[in-house]
Parts: sequence; structure tokens; C-alpha cells
Amino acid sequence: QARTILGEAIHDEVDQAQTRLSYFAGLCRTLESTYQMTSDVFLMRFESGELGDDPYLFDWYAAKQGLDYWLQRYELLSKVTSAQCKSAC
Repeated sequence: QARTILGEAIHDEVDQAQTRLSYFAGLCRTLESTYQMTSDVFLMRFESGELGDDPYLFDWYAAKQGLDYWLQRYELLSKVTSAQCKSAC
């Protein structure tokens, strides 16, 4: 029973991570389209100070950080659920 409960909790976390990942990916795609550069290029240029300090830059920075965080979390949780299924399915 504990395995089932933990499995369900992890599955819920995967769903939440996927939802948030999609949200931040959408924000980044919109900004990439508007400003004609990838979020990775933006981040490199922003962190080097090349782009200035307009408010939208900080929004994009936060969106990129959110995307990276939730992508990492989603990938990790997906591996856990995949490994769990291999041992229990």
C-alpha cells in the first residue's frame, strides 16, 4: 500500500511539473518570437550585461529560470516513475 501511495504522489508531481514546464515554455516561446532570439542566447547576453535592464528582460530571465527548473524536475521525476514502473509493472 505504501508503494501505491508513493507512486500516486510521484505521478501527481510529474503532472504538476509538466503543467508548469508547459507554462514557462510558452512564456519563453512568446518572448523568443517577439525578440527574435532563443532563450539560451538571451540568457547568455543578459548575464553578460549586454542587453541592459529593461523590465521585460527580468520577466524573461524569470521565465527562463522557471523553464530550466521545471524541465530538470520533470525529467528527474519521469525517470523515477519509469524506474518504478519497471520494478513494479
